[in-house]
Amino acid sequence: MLREIISITGKPGLFRLLSQAKGALIVEELGTGRRFPAHAREKVVSLGDIAMYTESGDTPLGEILDKVYAAHEGKPIDVKALAAQKGALKEEFGKIVEDFDRDRVHDGDVKKLFTWYNLLIANGFDKFAEKEEEEAPEADAAAE
Repeated sequence: MLREIISITGKPGLFRLLSQAKGALIVEELGTGRRFPAHAREKVVSLGDIAMYTESGDTPLGEILDKVYAAHEGKPIDVKALAAQKGALKEEFGKIVEDFDRDRVHDGDVKKLFTWYNLLIANGFDKFAEKEEEEAPEADAAAE
């Protein structure tokens, strides 16, 4: 699910990947629905490829977002209020993901995560992690 949602460096917000064109990706901005090309020179990252540092290794962003969703019962997070208080972002994130790497995860990372979470839930997302069960039947069929 998160594989089709991308972040483009230098552009605020998140975008849904619609298709590919020569030298560009056609994307749609979440929320506004505005469509435009993301050119090859722009750095594009799928949310499905992002992980966060934890003490037990890197945790996929989908799993982190599922934990945030469960902790906040699907309600938006007041990012501005948390960002205004020193240390509040990491403190709130620590309640959700207790084993996050406090040395390598910065306030800006947590702020971006919470902002993305708010955008995703505002656009109807409620499940974020890729389910292994969906991939297992394909793997079994390939083995036979």
